[in-house]
Formats: sequence, structure tokens, C-alpha cells
Amino acid sequence: MLRQLYIKNFTLIDELDIELRPGFSVITGETGAGKSIILGAIGLLLGQRADSKTVKQGADRCVIEAHFDLSKYQLEAFFTENDIDYDATDCIIRRELTAAGKSRAFINDSPVALSQLKELGDMLVDVHSQHQNLLLGKQDFQLEVVDILAKDQELLAAYHSLYSDYHEKQRQLEELREETERNRQHLDFIQFQYEELVNAHLEEEEQDELEQLRETMTHSEDIKTALYEAQTHLSADEQGILSLLRKSLAALRSIATVYPVTQEWTERMDNCQIELKDIAEDVAAQLETVDFDPSELERINQRLDLLYDLQKKYHAEDVAALIRQCEELKRQLSIIENSDETLAALETEIATLQEKCQRQADKITKQRQQAAKEIERQMLERLVTLGMPHVRFEVTLQKKTLRKDGQDDISFLFSANTSSPLQPISQVASGGEIARVMLSLKAMISGAVKLPTIIFDEIDTGVSGKIAERMAEIMQEMGAHDRQVISITHLPQIAALGSTHYHVSKQETPSGTTTQMQLLNMEQRVREVAQMLSGSDITPAAIENAKELLKIEN
Repeated sequence: MLRQLYIKNFTLIDELDIELRPGFSVITGETGAGKSIILGAIGLLLGQRADSKTVKQGADRCVIEAHFDLSKYQLEAFFTENDIDYDATDCIIRRELTAAGKSRAFINDSPVALSQLKELGDMLVDVHSQHQNLLLGKQDFQLEVVDILAKDQELLAAYHSLYSDYHEKQRQLEELREETERNRQHLDFIQFQYEELVNAHLEEEEQDELEQLRETMTHSEDIKTALYEAQTHLSADEQGILSLLRKSLAALRSIATVYPVTQEWTERMDNCQIELKDIAEDVAAQLETVDFDPSELERINQRLDLLYDLQKKYHAEDVAALIRQCEELKRQLSIIENSDETLAALETEIATLQEKCQRQADKITKQRQQAAKEIERQMLERLVTLGMPHVRFEVTLQKKTLRKDGQDDISFLFSANTSSPLQPISQVASGGEIARVMLSLKAMISGAVKLPTIIFDEIDTGVSGKIAERMAEIMQEMGAHDRQVISITHLPQIAALGSTHYHVSKQETPSGTTTQMQLLNMEQRVREVAQMLSGSDITPAAIENAKELLKIEN
């Protein structure tokens, strides 16, 4: 749960460092004092998008930091998966925003992406603001409530896997049908192209070899002349290199006994002689092979012209690309040839997957139906105690075609009295009724999901008196089981039941307006509740009423 909140240079807040406690806490303050600013800061910690305008004017950056105690919530897996240090008793989340618009986020001093911050934030804090009441009319929210109470996550995970396969196979079937139809319309052309490429007998390295051979034949006379000259210089009887080398060796050997240094030279010259003799033989042999054959050159040119024409025709950069094109044409012909069998096999596979999805969806529907009955029971029980004795609340499920979340359309139907028909709740419930319904739903959800911290932003809109007191009692109950519940309220009945009371105020300073938040002691609480009862002019009667609400004996 949230143990400490630090805010610096955020909107109207110069610096705020406040300790927060477990159980049920309340935050009060005049309208415009800055309660929404504190909520906005918490929202940034939970991964909301940042705006550089929220940096306090004149400051270069703002910092928002929170310390959480996670020791009772089994969240270690998130830290392991994201390679972040885990400290169960002191998890530190920090968000920094510069006036230039740059934003950085950290979890236990490790830089993280905003998506990671939001993922962890969703597991730590649920902020219920007034605009969330609009969710009550949305089917996906109603479905989420039912699924949470149905505890059908494992069934849904298995269904999602099956449905994903089913949806993918449907996509493949549609693509195959479209491709088969296109190919059938162009069958003759595809067949012609394929046969043209097959009859070309394409070989991947052939073009390079032919181009080299053509280059050789085109310059055959130059090559023969150069080889002849080289062979002559190497092997001529009197002036050839080999002849002169033999004479040099003979001269050196004649003095080898009287001038030993020549022995090393003769060994080296022997090696040169052997190598030059081999070269001379290779040049002579190669000279015999070089010949100009006009008919062969013509054949080579014709073959290369064919390859060039095919590359241009099929927009291919080389022969390898032509071969790939040929293989693709073969694949298209195979699809056409085997399309009926392939389509039938895929349709059978889809039918099998659809049957599996349907069976899994039926299991989910059954579990949702059971949860719907329990939701109806609990909601009636809670709403009656919240001043709605004739309320009716029903959760209806209507089967639809299979989709990613199952086959059920969920509707929350509501009537505040026996004379009015049941209708979708968003169409008939007043603001005060919706507030009570949402609080009841949140109370149910909090029992099923072990969320560390829940913040209610004026959940008491449209209620007062005993109803407000009962709402506060529900929030007390929610905060009694290793959970932290914080309510921002304008009602003294709710403020008086908080185990901890914070007050937000706005002050004018030489540097501008600033927002502050402080923990109230009992004497301060009495005055704050009295002021909420009577306004700025605190009367003795208001003080007595405040003490009575706070259950303080005189």
C-alpha cells in the first residue's frame, strides 16, 4: 500500500512530503484547494501521459515519488519478469518531468518504460474519479466486473488461445479463397509464364560463366598473342628465360667448390627453374585451348540475350530472382490444382476449432451466470442498506456469436422502485444512485481482487446524511483487510469515519499560490468537520455535532 508521497514543483505544489496510513483515510478541503492536483500527481505515477505545463512555473522540472509496501500482495513476479530489483517493504516509484517536456520513470531506481509503470500501477492503485461513473454504461466494463467476480481468468486464458487460433485460421481461409480466385482468373497466363521459365532451363551461376566466356572469346586474338609472347620469352632456345637460367646455374656450379656461398644461390635458382618450367608448360597448354569459334560466340550471345530478356520481362535483378519467380508460379499453380482439397482441409480445421471455442465459451458463460446471480444478491443487499429499499438490480447475459471475450453480451439493469421497469442502468439511474451502485461494485471487486490501494474521488456525489454515513462504513470495511482506502470527500459524515484525516489547503505566498496537505490531529479534525457542517462560521453547535460524528465524548 501507499506509505509515503513526495511531490515537488508540480502545478501549485512547491514541495509536499506526506506519510499515508493503512485502513480508511479521508482527504478534505475547499473546492479548488488542490485535491485534484494531488490526484493528478498520483496519476502520473500510475503511468498517465505527462504534460510539461504541469511543471510549476519557474521550475526546470518536477518530481513525484511514492513508497509502497508490497509485502502482502505477491507481486514479485512483475519485478522478476522486468529485471527490476524487488524490495517488498519499500518499492519506490518515481516520475520526473522537465519544463522542456521530457519525461522519465523509475521503479526502484531502474529506468522503465511508461507501459511498465502503468502495468505496475494497475496492480497497486485504483483511482475512482467521477468520470469513471460513465463506465457503468459500457458493456466492456460490465463484462470485466462479471469476470472478476466469476474468477474465470484461467477459462478465459484457454479460450483466448483457442480463439486466436480459430481467428487466424479464418484469416488464412479468406486469404486462400481470394488468392485461389485470383489465380484461377489468370490460370492461362500463369501457366504460360511458368512454362516459359521452365523451358529456359535456368541455372543460378550460368549468366556469370557465360559473360566471362564471351569476354574471353571476344578478346581471343589479344589473349593468344600475349600467351605466345610469354611462352616465347620463357622457352626460346637461346634467349629464353629458362635457357639463360640454365646457363647461369652452370656458371655458378662451376665455382661451387672454391666459392661455397654460391651453393645457396643455386638451390634457390633450382626452385625458380622448376616453377618457371611449370609456368611455361601451363602457358603452352593454355595457348592450344584459346581459339575463336564464331558459332560458339553466337550461341553464347543468344543465350545471354534470352536471360537478359527474361530478367527485363519479369523485373528480376538476376537469374536467381527468375528461379524464385518460377518457384512462385509453380506454387500458385499448385494452389489452383489442390485448392479444393486445401480449402476443405482448412474448413474442417476451422470447424474443429470453432467447436472447441464453443465448448470453452459455454463453460465461461456458465461461470458468468453463476457470478451474475451472486452479483445481483450482493448488490441488492448493499443498495438496500444505502437507502434504496425497493431497488431492483439484474445482470443479464445474451449469447452472441463467438468473439475474443467469449459469446456473452452483459447488461446491468436497474430500477430504484417497484413501479418502474428494469432498464440499462446508465439510462435511468440518477447521479446519487450511480455513485452508490459504483461504490457497491467496487466493494465487491475489492473482495475478489487484492488491490493494495483504492482512492475514491468524491464517490459521495448526490448523497448526504445517513446514506453518506453508510457509504463511509462500506469504505471502512474495504480498508479493514490489508487494504488502504482513501476518500476525497465534501461530506462530514464520511470525513468523520476516516481513521486518518488529511486536509488540503491553498495559500498565497510572495512567490505565488501554493497547495499544501497536512495530517490533522483530533482537535483539528473537530474544527474541520464542524466547518464542513456549518461553513466558515463555526458555531458551538457545529462543534458538538462534529464531536458526535467523530464519537468523541465530552
